[in-house]
Amino acid sequence: MWVPLLVPFLAVPVARRLAEVLPPRAAAWLLATAAIGLAACSTAALGLLALAGALRLPFFASLEHLVAPLDALPAWLSLPAAGLAAGVVAVSGVALIGSARRQLTELRTAHGRLSPGAGELAVLRDPDPDAYALPGRPGRIVVTTGMLRALGPDEREALFAHERAHLRGRHHLFLAAAELAAHCHPSLRALRAPLTFALERSADEYAAEAVGDRKLAARAIGRAALASHAVAPGAARPRAVLAAAVGPVPRRVAALLDRDPAARLSRSRGARLIAALLLGCLCASVVTAIDAAADLHGGIETAQGETTR
Repeated sequence: MWVPLLVPFLAVPVARRLAEVLPPRAAAWLLATAAIGLAACSTAALGLLALAGALRLPFFASLEHLVAPLDALPAWLSLPAAGLAAGVVAVSGVALIGSARRQLTELRTAHGRLSPGAGELAVLRDPDPDAYALPGRPGRIVVTTGMLRALGPDEREALFAHERAHLRGRHHLFLAAAELAAHCHPSLRALRAPLTFALERSADEYAAEAVGDRKLAARAIGRAALASHAVAPGAARPRAVLAAAVGPVPRRVAALLDRDPAARLSRSRGARLIAALLLGCLCASVVTAIDAAADLHGGIETAQGETTR
């Protein structure tokens, strides 16, 4: 039961390297999958701990018709561990529900500020430069008049292509996965930054392909970041959305301008190793969680006085 709780502490340092060495789209998928898988296994382990301790109490033991004490955990450890596990699951659930409600409220409020039926692009009259992809039905590319003035026509097209990639790729769902994982295990909070970087890099590559000029895409992202650098995020931008001008922009620009095939080959070799390590951590967590559930089930059958083959 303990392995799924400890594996994330080992997996997260490995996962954080993926965004640097793996192609951005693949990195985003692998990071999101790892976050959900590790979160699910750690939550399952907490649930098993809580159940093993609860079944030592007479009331719950009678519900399962136990005729002998459950020996899944030592008596001195089972009840404290069960109480702690149940408390952690309850706190995580409350925090997750609160976070989901807050984000949905912010998204609804942001959509309410926009003119309905005005197409994909929505322009806000605001002198502060800002641009972001607002998910929903329909998804909108939101840009302020300040950002439009800061960029040239070609750079605007690259910026719009970047935000369009976020909408078409449903990148907000990847962030939702990271948010869910962060509430399930404390170490998984560290995955949000590399996942965000991978999503931004994926959108950068889409924009470069859309405009047919990697230098133009890099210049647009760099100028947008410089224009909005000294400006705090506007009240109109929800905290859960992706914006082209945030995050480690210099690294993203350098990646767009990278033309060194030898360096890319070296990174690809390292990426395969890192991806294999992360998948190994995920598989170990899944296998041990399933094994723990099977052991607990067998212990319950033994405590019920049933014979096993």
